[in-house]
This record gives sequence, structure tokens and C-alpha cells, in this order.
Amino acid sequence: MSEISTPYYLIDKGKLLPNLEKIDKVRSESGAKVLLALKCFASWCVFDLMREHMDGTTSSSLNEVRLGRERFGGETHAYSVAFSDGEIGEVISHADKIIFNSISQLERFGRQAADIPRGLRLNPGVSSSGFDLADPARPFSRLGEWDAEKVEAMIDRIDGFMIHNNCENEDFQLFGDLLAKTEERFGHLFEKVEWISLGGGIHFTGPDYPLDIFCRRLREFSDKYGVQVYLEPGEAAVTNSTTLEVTVLDRLSNQKEIAVVDSSVEAHMLDLLIYRERAHIAPDEGAHSYVVCGKSCLAGDIFGEFRFPRPLEIGDRISIEDAAGYTMVKKNWFNGVQMPSIAVRELDGSVNLVREFTFADYERSLS
Repeated sequence: MSEISTPYYLIDKGKLLPNLEKIDKVRSESGAKVLLALKCFASWCVFDLMREHMDGTTSSSLNEVRLGRERFGGETHAYSVAFSDGEIGEVISHADKIIFNSISQLERFGRQAADIPRGLRLNPGVSSSGFDLADPARPFSRLGEWDAEKVEAMIDRIDGFMIHNNCENEDFQLFGDLLAKTEERFGHLFEKVEWISLGGGIHFTGPDYPLDIFCRRLREFSDKYGVQVYLEPGEAAVTNSTTLEVTVLDRLSNQKEIAVVDSSVEAHMLDLLIYRERAHIAPDEGAHSYVVCGKSCLAGDIFGEFRFPRPLEIGDRISIEDAAGYTMVKKNWFNGVQMPSIAVRELDGSVNLVREFTFADYERSLS
């Protein structure tokens, strides 16, 4: 792949497939339908493979719902924290189901959406998030309705519910506890609707996740209330499938050895900064330690400190792992740093460069 200029994201279908096979198992054994959360991953160059193992997409905006309809197909669910008057008609035209975030939005647009199933987001007041920034159950949260009495008064206007209160939750017991608490609050309403989405953030494709027990819990939930269950994985669908390929541009020494690469955390893996996490490389072992930094002017543009088996040289390439979720959907032109291209490794091992970004893309992103 040396002929492909860095930086670029490399999506490996061979590494994507194991996640999709676990999704197949969940669909088969639990009866749940599984939708790709486009807010996390929307690289449609691999939708040809993903649509064989998933039932459709769920969105957070007009652009996402349109992308899901046109590029993925299957069931297309529309959700937004708030739809506007100017977009609601087009949203409905692309959607098979629409989920409103609030009773106010349901009252405002419900009549326009009368020809498709309508849902309402619930907020059970508990979540698995360890970050206040991402916690839907934080104080004064705007994400969903929490008053069961108010929701019950609207029950004849809705067909389903969406609950999204898991966040990178790898713990099945915690998932079960959160679901039980949700049932305590809203369970008497569940049997009055046709479908319930349990959202995303459930890391059920992880290596040690008890899939059989998870499937049984979903099946029991579905049977108890007589509903079709939906899951909306983002990270779980694409975890460990993609790398960000970068090249060492410079080396410095300032108490520690530093390597500057032709990419940027701020521009290309923004969540690492938002949640104060370090990137991952493999095998991250050896006698030589380097702080790997991005090339933007931000002082904290740092991927992390890693170990290598030999000294890094200018021109060496580094693969930054787990670079699928919340990366390509958040990439930006900060500092005008070159946007990473997107390449796909097919199941036969061939690599195709599917997208390059140019100065014209940068220029058109501004005015």
C-alpha cells in the first residue's frame, strides 16, 4: 500500500466481517432488528457488505436519513433532537419510521408524519456513561421524555419508543440493570406500542461479551411486551475494522523523544481529545518510546506515547488502530491539514482508494 499517500483511513472488510457475523447471530437468536447508527459511521463505501448483515440505518439529521435511504436501504429510521419546519417534509419522505425527541415535536409534526410509524424517545434517568458530556441522563437533559404520565397521555399518537442510555457499555450486567430500571419506569407503556429501540452503545461484539445471554434477554423483553426490538449499534458494528495510516514527518527531543506525523488528532480523531483518551497502535512494545503528535498548531495535538521495536525514522509509517467510529463523521479542516483519503481492503485482500480530498474540497467547505 506504499503507493497510497498518507494520511488515509483504511477500512478492512475482513476485520469488519466478524462484527457483522455477531450481529447476524443477535438478529437470528433474539429476533431483534439491527440498524447502523450513521452518527458514528457513515462511510458508504462499505455499505455493500454491511447491508447484507443489518436491517437498515438510523439517523440524527436530515442528511443522515437521506444518506441511509439512498446509500444503504432497508429500514430507514429518522430521529433528531429537533426537526425544523423547513426540513420535516423531506425527512418524512426518506423515512420508514420517525422518532420524535419530545412531546412538543410530536404535537408539532405528528400530523405530517401520520402516514409512517411514529415513535417517541424516552429518558429513564439512568445511563452507563462515565462522561457528563455524553450522558443522556445528566441533570436537565433535553434527550427524551422522562415523565411517564405525560407520555401515557400521548400513547394513541405513537407506535413505538426509542431509549438510548448505553454508552460504550461492555458490561452485560450493567445493560441488564439499566433495562430493568427502564422497565420499572415505563414498562406499563411498552405493551401499548408495536416496537421499541434500545439504541446503541451496547458493545455486544466485544471478545468476551455473553452473546447467548444477551440474545435471551432481548427475546424475553420482546415476548414480555409483544414488541419488535431494535438495536442501533455504531461502534459495535465497526470496532477494530479501520486504521488511520500516517507517516513520520519529523523527530524532536524534549525530555522525551517526539515524532510528528502527517495527521492531526484535532482534525482526524477528534474524540480522543474530547474524551481525553490516547490512540492505540499494535503491538506497542519495544525498547524505543515516542510521543506521537499531530502536525496542527494545537499544543495538545497528541495521539499518545507508544513503544516501538526500533528507532523511528522520518518516512516511517504508523498504523493507528480502531479509527472507524466517530472519526470520519467528525473529520474537519482545522489548520487546513490534509484530509485523510479513504481506502478499502476488500475480502480478497486487494486495496482500493475510494476517496481523495483536494484543495477544492477545503475551499468549498468555506466561503
